[in-house]
Amino acid sequence: MYRIYLLSVLWMLPLVSPAQKVQTIGGEYTYYAPSTVTPEQAKRTAVDRARLTALADAFGTYVYQSNRTTLHQSTGSSELDFQSTGGSEVKGEWIEDIGEPEVEVRGFEQNMLIVHARVRGRARAVVAAPIDFRATLLRNGVEEKFESGEFRAGDDLFLRFKTPVSGYLAVYLVDDEDTAYCLLPYMRDDSGRFPVRNDREYLFFSSQHAEPSMRPLVDEYTLTCSRSVEHNVVYIIFSPEEFAKADDLTAGESALPRRLPFARFREWLAKSRIRDPKMRVEQKVIAIRK
Repeated sequence: MYRIYLLSVLWMLPLVSPAQKVQTIGGEYTYYAPSTVTPEQAKRTAVDRARLTALADAFGTYVYQSNRTTLHQSTGSSELDFQSTGGSEVKGEWIEDIGEPEVEVRGFEQNMLIVHARVRGRARAVVAAPIDFRATLLRNGVEEKFESGEFRAGDDLFLRFKTPVSGYLAVYLVDDEDTAYCLLPYMRDDSGRFPVRNDREYLFFSSQHAEPSMRPLVDEYTLTCSRSVEHNVVYIIFSPEEFAKADDLTAGESALPRRLPFARFREWLAKSRIRDPKMRVEQKVIAIRK
């Protein structure tokens, strides 16, 4: 078992789930951030919504609605309760940015920060429902109640994962030095992907909760922070198909995980997603404070 201390992280890549022909698209969005949102969060939200706007313009959206009627009976009288919920989703997915998103802070209006974002990237139409896996990042505990996006230096990081279909999983963390670290598979597994079975709950980064045969291989992670607050992005990559390993390397006798520059990681991930329309990528941003 290895305990690994992770330095921090920043940026975010745009990614989502399945489709086919790749197109170049662009979009922009102006976000009015409430006072409870930090400038960095506002910038990320503006960029994310610019991507969604581009996807909606290029591929359209679909609207869903569900209705529920409940009959209540008491003391001889009846009452119907009707509820309706709905929403919309874009019919496309973002594969990668072309260049860096353009973000402009345009000042304040009615105590709200105004942030404008413009993006350009590669995307494709969604032709099938994405695989609905469930991934939860946990802070200092292994139960669902410990799910958090807020960490402090010295906190332990765990991941719960469950998928309805068997396949392969990889987990990367990108830090503020633009380095992508491979958290899963573990350091002594250089396959580039961890096999997972359907309908089974996995708990990663805890040797105590691993299968006996896996315990010697498990790496455990403790988060660190060199500033007052830093933001980390964890990429959870899953596919029912085997995918090629990223060209990551160990650094001599270092106890840190395998790594590669963020630019190469982004290129590998984009190519993998273009080749594999079933691959799904979920990003989770966590804040680390001293």
